[in-house]
Amino acid sequence: MRALLLVLAFMTPALAEDWTPLNSEAITVALTGRSLAYEDGTQQNFFADGRTLYRAGAGESWGKWWVADDAYCSTWPPSETPACFGVEAQGSMIRFLDAGGSETRGSYTDQ
Repeated sequence: MRALLLVLAFMTPALAEDWTPLNSEAITVALTGRSLAYEDGTQQNFFADGRTLYRAGAGESWGKWWVADDAYCSTWPPSETPACFGVEAQGSMIRFLDAGGSETRGSYTDQ
């Protein structure tokens, strides 16, 4: 029993670090109608009609978002070139991963 407790004690922090990759359906559920606050203090809202609002300080920017091929995609005027990211979840946190491995982490603000 003592050995089992010791093993569990070492496993628990590792389990807390696990991120779950989301497929298209799960990304849609995770983002639609939700708001995220990012580590740098910016915020983003994801509206069901495909609009997204990004707020940084006193400024704000409207863009478009959608889900395709198990990725979150968006465009931000004046560009119509989409940027797409893999999405993973861990509890109340979401992280977006670009093709180069960079990540952006956000936490739900609307819980």
